[in-house]
Amino acid sequence: MCSVIGRVKPAQRALALTLRRCCAYTQGWSYAATQDRSFCPGVSTRLDPLQASNRSYCTRMAVVQGLLFRQLFEHESSTYTYLLADTETKEAVLIDPVLETIDRDLKLIDELGLNLTVAVNTHCHADHITSTGLMKKRLVGLKSAISKFSGASADIHLDEGDKITFGRHCLTVRNTPGHTDGCTTLVMSDQSMAFTGDALLIRGCGRTDFQQGSPQRLYDSIYQKIFTLPDHCLVYPAHDYLGRTVSTVGEERKFNPRLTKSKEEFVKIMNNLNLPKPSKIDISVPANLVCGVHEV
Repeated sequence: MCSVIGRVKPAQRALALTLRRCCAYTQGWSYAATQDRSFCPGVSTRLDPLQASNRSYCTRMAVVQGLLFRQLFEHESSTYTYLLADTETKEAVLIDPVLETIDRDLKLIDELGLNLTVAVNTHCHADHITSTGLMKKRLVGLKSAISKFSGASADIHLDEGDKITFGRHCLTVRNTPGHTDGCTTLVMSDQSMAFTGDALLIRGCGRTDFQQGSPQRLYDSIYQKIFTLPDHCLVYPAHDYLGRTVSTVGEERKFNPRLTKSKEEFVKIMNNLNLPKPSKIDISVPANLVCGVHEV
């Protein structure tokens, strides 16, 4: 560009430089916006701004033709629930729904005129109870899904390579154990988005000190099943405790403080986190093993 600018007239040169600065600014917008939660959310073409209860986020999203996407938040467990739907057929999938926010989620689904076909959990959660079981009682035809390695009840037991379809779109299952035996990552068919559950978090990862946790398996899962995705693939985790909403595979490979280490260093870090026991684990795990309907 510099050689081209040098051959034009002064007025044209000034305009070209201005346009170049504008391009540089817009290329950096999505990163800057994610650092400032006062911005309005950016989503795919013709979608309404996504909203989370009591706080708004600016979430960069891959532009997938005909995809409706919402990122929702539950405060107590800092859990993200994701709603994806085909804008033409209205078929929808819900990822990691939380019992406390079932009314909010069902209201949104109704408002948007969607037909929720599958509610899937990325693993058997220890910090909250899933709403999939109760949601099935309120939505005729809804099916629950979870990894077959989770030990949990569900209508659909998922394994490597399985596809969850909704209209023209689908999510492909990648087994990513390590946080638990039954952790899965759900990847959009064009590999533009990955829903990583607790396996890969933004600048972190799931703990490995309970529920069949293994730092060695988690490291291998992330490197073999997630870090093999394209750099631009957006990473949407099940939790974030600092208000961050999205990352990319490239960012996490480059900046994640645990996963930029060798496997041996990673194992040492994970074995010495000394985190407190999740406060709801004794009620959440038994409930989630039966699709969240235990004593509900």
